[in-house]
Amino acid sequence: MIHAAAAHLQTRVDHYFAALQGRAAPGYSVGLLRDGEVLLAKGYGLASLEQQTPLRRDSRLRIASVSKQFTVAAVLLLQSQGLLRMTDDVRQHLPELGGLPEAITLDQLARNTSGLPDMLELLRLGGVNLDLRVDREQLLQTIARCRHLNFRPGSRFLYCNSGFALLGLLVERISGHSLDEFLQQQLFSPLGMQATQMVKACDRPQPGLATPYLPDSSEPGHWRRAMHGFEHGGEGGLVSTVEDMLIWAAQLLQPGPGMAELVTALQAHAPLLAGHASPYARGLEHGHWQGLATIGHGGLWPGFRTEFLLLPEERLAVVVISNDGGSNPYKVARELAGLALDRPAPAPTCSLAAWQGRWLDAEQGQLIELTVDDAGRVMCSQWGAGFELQADADGNWRPLRGVYEFRLCTDGPEALSLDIGAGRIARLHRVDPAAPMPPGLAGRYYSKDADACWHIAEDLSLRAEGPLLKPRQSWTLHALTADLVELRSGGYWMQPTQLLRVERDAAGKVQALLVDTGRIKKLRFENQSSV
Repeated sequence: MIHAAAAHLQTRVDHYFAALQGRAAPGYSVGLLRDGEVLLAKGYGLASLEQQTPLRRDSRLRIASVSKQFTVAAVLLLQSQGLLRMTDDVRQHLPELGGLPEAITLDQLARNTSGLPDMLELLRLGGVNLDLRVDREQLLQTIARCRHLNFRPGSRFLYCNSGFALLGLLVERISGHSLDEFLQQQLFSPLGMQATQMVKACDRPQPGLATPYLPDSSEPGHWRRAMHGFEHGGEGGLVSTVEDMLIWAAQLLQPGPGMAELVTALQAHAPLLAGHASPYARGLEHGHWQGLATIGHGGLWPGFRTEFLLLPEERLAVVVISNDGGSNPYKVARELAGLALDRPAPAPTCSLAAWQGRWLDAEQGQLIELTVDDAGRVMCSQWGAGFELQADADGNWRPLRGVYEFRLCTDGPEALSLDIGAGRIARLHRVDPAAPMPPGLAGRYYSKDADACWHIAEDLSLRAEGPLLKPRQSWTLHALTADLVELRSGGYWMQPTQLLRVERDAAGKVQALLVDTGRIKKLRFENQSSV
């Protein structure tokens, strides 16, 4: 018999998702657990638009980066068996990385403090989007080829898929089993997570797997199938259900026999080298919501989005998995937590309407665009990704997305400050729309670390070539300052942006472009036009 409080909550959640009732639309598989009791596990919307199959509590979906905590758990289990140490240099176990200029520990990989450039972004700089077929060996080659580090290992937090791909490979080499086999034997089977599986091949049919969709920009209110090409590993390869994820959530909130040490290790904080706090533990992120501490993780892959949210003080877990690439499970999970705890979202104390427009700190390399949509939501775009901002009680604005150091504060009508972590504050000022394009950019530029070549034509269009692809599509350059340019590249499901800083010699000739992306910093593209 369902507890009365659970029945009341289910009515409220049903009402929350009422707009999906009777619609041919992708949706959400949702679970809430409190004090070890499942309050709700239910699907809303369709798992398949073609077959009109409904999403259910046992529907399987890709949970993407929520997989990372399980990859780290596998590494920690190997440590408990005496087969490695989290302080080991990754080069000790993966000799392919022998060319790295500094030691990077397994713990730094697990905490996103390694300084490694993200493998997905390295490939994207060569024109590769997520729909191209890329296998694990090609991904390893991409990581091993790069000698560039974004920063000194341990000094900053910056999200990086490469670290978890390497940890997954390391588990396989040390254990002698595939990552899926190891997790099944050591974790999933003992816990009863029978539907959870590490699925490397993105195109292999899986029983009960929901179809991923993206909003159709050419026809609002309609969707198209999301395309996947990359093989998956420790960075994001798990398929699961809300039922299984609630089993895992219960262990993290109240560990069962033999689990306490692992749970404590996963959630353990560690400061950065200079003593600054980092929001990231080991495959899990620490945060706050309405004055309550949170821990969890989000996941994003074309057509799949996930939020795994724990509120330990309230002994509450919320799991939201969607097959709609236009959804926002991060926001949905917190609104469902509000329903469960009778905590409505606080109304903002100020508006950002007056601050709409493009803002830049050229020295820090931070460019954002603020807008207010028809629903009154404050939206921000950075590095080509759009997200909603929500006001804190202290008047700051934070993104409704996870694992992202971003806290915005209004400093006056023509100035904003942006806290980007590790003690760094960007002072943003409005972009000058009349800024001229830096002269002399046309030419051929090459990055050995990305093995990518850029051809900038006289009309300032840019064509990228990489080790896997020579795309026909041209990218576009847009002036910001005398030595800083925004590059808008193509993509089938999002349009990423990069910042290019122009480096000149004493005669004023362009020597190189230093490239910043969301997960790569100061990657050098040498001008080879005269070579």
